[in-house]
Amino acid sequence: MEDEKIIGLFFDRSESAISETDKKYGKPCRRLTYNVTGNYEDSEECVNDTYMRLWNVIPPKRPPDFAAYLFRIARNIALNLIRGRGAGKRGGAMRSVDYDEIAECLPDKNTVERQTDDDTAIKAIEKFLASLPREKQIIFLKRYWYFSTVSDIATELNISESKVKMTLMRAREKLRAELEKEGIEI
Repeated sequence: MEDEKIIGLFFDRSESAISETDKKYGKPCRRLTYNVTGNYEDSEECVNDTYMRLWNVIPPKRPPDFAAYLFRIARNIALNLIRGRGAGKRGGAMRSVDYDEIAECLPDKNTVERQTDDDTAIKAIEKFLASLPREKQIIFLKRYWYFSTVSDIATELNISESKVKMTLMRAREKLRAELEKEGIEI
């Protein structure tokens, strides 16, 4: 079913909106939330919460890109679940991404300048992603947005793990250079 029709079902308050959303996006949504939580039960809870959130915001909201909107909600719910449980304090933070890996090229969140540069940083990251070839964009987003493991990315794209690692390393270096060029403090 087309996304516009699914959104229409939400506006009609039809319960089939949830089942149609699950049919079309359930599997990738569960995969995303599992990549963040590392736990199937938590993943399922996040997906259910995502559907509830969609039900509560549509209407009145009509997202222009339903899939992106859905995945953003799911990702944020999963991240909030992990944060809420204090998993990082117990060493059980997100299973697939070592934040030290990308932290070196992200702006320091504790500076006043950082708070005022949010829009500039977002635009610079968007520009950076747009400058990457399609395969490198996919690798970068799968790793840092969808929390996929290096081995999962390599398998999905039918490339070696070393190529994924090298692509990520070079992309991080390029991102860092782009942010510094824009005057964003790192």
